[in-house]
Amino acid sequence: MKKRIICLLLPVALIICAGCGEGENIITGTETQTAAQTETSAVTSVSETETTAAQTETETSSEAETTSETETARKAAPLNTVKITPDKSIRDLTASFSYVAFSGDDGLDDFISGKGVSDDEELTNFLIRQVIGGKAGPLFKFRGAGCSTLYTPGKSGTGYFGRNFDWKKCSGLALVCRPSKGYKSVSTVNMDFITSSSEYELSDDVMRFCALYAPLDGMNEKGVCVSVNMVFDKGASINQQTSKPDLTTTTAVRLILDRAGSAKQAVELLKGYDMHASFGYVIHFAICDPSGYSAAVEYINNKIYVTETPALTNFYVTPGSKYGVGSQKSVKRYENIMKALEENGKPDTAQLRDIMADAAQGGLNDYNTEWTAVSDMGAKAVTYYLRENYKKGYTIYL
Repeated sequence: MKKRIICLLLPVALIICAGCGEGENIITGTETQTAAQTETSAVTSVSETETTAAQTETETSSEAETTSETETARKAAPLNTVKITPDKSIRDLTASFSYVAFSGDDGLDDFISGKGVSDDEELTNFLIRQVIGGKAGPLFKFRGAGCSTLYTPGKSGTGYFGRNFDWKKCSGLALVCRPSKGYKSVSTVNMDFITSSSEYELSDDVMRFCALYAPLDGMNEKGVCVSVNMVFDKGASINQQTSKPDLTTTTAVRLILDRAGSAKQAVELLKGYDMHASFGYVIHFAICDPSGYSAAVEYINNKIYVTETPALTNFYVTPGSKYGVGSQKSVKRYENIMKALEENGKPDTAQLRDIMADAAQGGLNDYNTEWTAVSDMGAKAVTYYLRENYKKGYTIYL
């Protein structure tokens, strides 16, 4: 993609929400074509011919068509995935989803040494210092969302994590990060939080760097998965004020992906910072890893609480007076997810995909599940299903 006119809109309160098939095709940038072709030769059961990005976009043009499928038909469908290999250029996968890779110094050491940021204006200033050369600061926009997550253990040393990002139509970005210091990861960004009309012309390099600090979910090479979900708690906020360094919601996700070797280490990292959710929105984190540990991290009256749970939607799960406060519709989604988990035992990636499909929004109140990410911790792979089209997934390997 060429240079574009944009204005940074880094996620304010961020929000938000919430394996591989037998055969896979490869979509890649020209700079990684040779490597991708080599990887293709190792695939033993290819069900389709190699597909270009343009052909893939055509195939997925009816992204919402599966919303009319019956549950039985959807669950009977085999996995059908396309492998994508990101490089440094932002490339369109569909009209609503792109992918890119970053390698090098992602600035996290500078971020931490500066004691973090306590709001989105400070985050903007940090990014301006890093890449934009001091131009005027960005605007911010934010709307609430409802999302779902589910962790399920697999065989020894692995596990699966599903995440639905529920939102009005937006542009998503899958971002592979290979930092010079830290763990490799793949994360997902709502680009509508970052881009808008502006007089500033910013390159893909700048866009890519800014996206590093706007992830809503992701998995690193250690299999640590994290997602941000919103809690609908009117009048509440998160604004911890101690002597600890500061984090905003998405910068916390970047910290976890870069530095956490386990889910418990991720929780301890969060305990070492003051959390700030912009614009008064309340969020909680779903965090899990291959060990079988899966927990929700919540902030109630500016205190941090950790509750082990395999699923998370948009209400508090911390025992006590706040338990159940949030979106009542999300309580029903949570109950359905837990029932499906009980019925399926230890779901594989196909079953987990179907459980997440059953929890999708389906256009409720103009919201759709913009992406479903199914992470295979053992294979170090994340498969995306876009706009509730569960017939085809797009897989990125770390």
